[in-house]
Amino acid sequence: MTKLIKRASAEARAFRHRDADTAATGGKQQVVRSKKRALHDDDLHDAPQIEAPRKPRFAPVTFSEEGGVRFLHFGTEWVQGAMRLRKPDQIELEYAQQMMAWLLFIETPKRVVQLGLGAAALTKFAYRFLKRAKVEAVELNPAVVIAARTMFELPHDDARLTVHETDAWDFVNDSANHGTIGALQVDVYDATARGPVLDSVGFYRAVRACLTDAGVVTVNLFGDHPSFVRNMKRLNEAFDGRVIALPEVHDGNRIAIAFSGPGARRAVHGAASAREADRSGTRLAGAQVDQGSAGIDRPEGRLVRDLML
Repeated sequence: MTKLIKRASAEARAFRHRDADTAATGGKQQVVRSKKRALHDDDLHDAPQIEAPRKPRFAPVTFSEEGGVRFLHFGTEWVQGAMRLRKPDQIELEYAQQMMAWLLFIETPKRVVQLGLGAAALTKFAYRFLKRAKVEAVELNPAVVIAARTMFELPHDDARLTVHETDAWDFVNDSANHGTIGALQVDVYDATARGPVLDSVGFYRAVRACLTDAGVVTVNLFGDHPSFVRNMKRLNEAFDGRVIALPEVHDGNRIAIAFSGPGARRAVHGAASAREADRSGTRLAGAQVDQGSAGIDRPEGRLVRDLML
C-alpha cells in the first residue's frame, strides 16, 4: 500500500490570509451582528446580519511517491491524480488516458475544458500537445491549484492556459460558456471518492449546453459503484441517449462519453473501434483506429497512442 506523505504547505499557503485574519480571535471565524433588534418587519437595516461569507470546507491536500510516480490525495489513500516524475507532461493513469478519448471523434477544438483539476495531467497534456486549443481547467479548491503548480509542474496561466478558481456548477451554468466548448472532461470527486459530487440531470444538461454543435464530453465514473448506473441514466437523459461507456480499468474506473449532436454519428465508428481494441487486449490509448472513419486529430502528426509513450 502506498504510504502517504502528508504535506501541509499547499493548504497552508492557500489559506494564509484566512489564518492571519482569524488569529486575533483564537482561530475562530467571527460573525459580526448588529446590537439592535428590528422593531418592525420593514426595519431590515437593524436586523442581525452576517458579514463574514461562508467558505467551503476542503479536505487536506496530501501527496505520496512510489516507483518514480507522485500521487495526489485528499487526506485519504484514494488517488486523485498522478505524475511520473521523469515524464511530467504524459498521462500516467489509464483512466485519465481514456478521458482523452474525445480525440477519436473530433478534431482539436478551439476550446478544451477540464472540470476538476486534480494533478493537472489532462490539462498539461492538452496544453503541450494540442497547440491549436485554448486549454482551461475549473477547480474550486485553491490548495489543489497550488499543489498542481508546485508539485505537478502545471505551468502558470498564459494566452493558451487558464485555471478558473470557481465552482464547476457555476461554470457550466454561466451563459457565457454555452455553445463554446468543443471537448469537456468531467472529473469532480471529493475526498470520499464515492462518486461524482455533481451528477444531477440539471448538471449534465448544463454541461451539454456548454458544448458546440459537435462537442464531446468525457466523464470519470466508478463502474463498480451504485453511482455508475445513476450517472449513466442521467447522462442518457441529458444527452438524448448519445452516450457510450468504455470498459473499466484499474480500481473500477469507467469513462462515459457523451455527444452533443452530429458528433454522435462518428461515435458508432469510435465505439466499434474501442470494442475491437478491448477484444485484442489493448486499451483505448493504444488502439489502432482508422482516421478517416473516427475523425482522429493527430497533434503534431502523431496518434494519441504515440503521445502516451
